[in-house]
Amino acid sequence: MTTSLPVNFKHAKDIHAGVDVPLLHEAVHPERTLWSPAELHELTGTVAVELATPLLDLVRFDTGQRWWARLALTMGVELWLLSWGPGQGTEPHDHGGASGSFTVTIGELDEEFRHAGGPVRQAHWAAGDTVAFGPQRAHYLRNRSGRPAASVHAYSPPLRPVREYRTLTDFAGI
Repeated sequence: MTTSLPVNFKHAKDIHAGVDVPLLHEAVHPERTLWSPAELHELTGTVAVELATPLLDLVRFDTGQRWWARLALTMGVELWLLSWGPGQGTEPHDHGGASGSFTVTIGELDEEFRHAGGPVRQAHWAAGDTVAFGPQRAHYLRNRSGRPAASVHAYSPPLRPVREYRTLTDFAGI
C-alpha cells in the first residue's frame, strides 16, 4: 500500500476524488510534517464521522481479498479506507516506525497487539471505536464476525513499509 511522493510535493496534498471536500483538505494539515498519535486519533475519528456518507459510497467489499483505497497523502500523513470481509485480516506487522490510528466505521474488528518488550494483548473494536498508537507497536487485525467491516487508518510519517512477523512475539521494537 505504499507509493512514493513527487520531489516537489512539500505542503501539497493528494486527495481521493470520492472525498475531495474542504473538510478533508483542512483536516490533513499539509503543512504538518509529523503527527502525534493524538493528532492521528483526532483525524481518523473526524473523517469517520464527518465523511461517513462519502466513505459508504466509496467502500467496496470483496469476499476474495481485503480492499483498500488511499484517501489522502501529504508529507506528514497518509489516510486510508480499508474493508474487511468476514474472516479477513492482516498478518502480524508493525508500521516501519510510523505512529498510527484507526477508527472502525462499519462492523467489528479484533486486534492482537504488542508494545516493544510487553505482552501480547487482545482487544475487540466496534463501529465508532478509535485506537491510536506510537511507533513501538506491532499488531494484526481480523474480522471474526459474519458481517463486513470497514475502518479508516492514518500513519505518520507516511509511506513507511510495514514489516511482517511470524508471530507478535517476534516483534522486538524499532
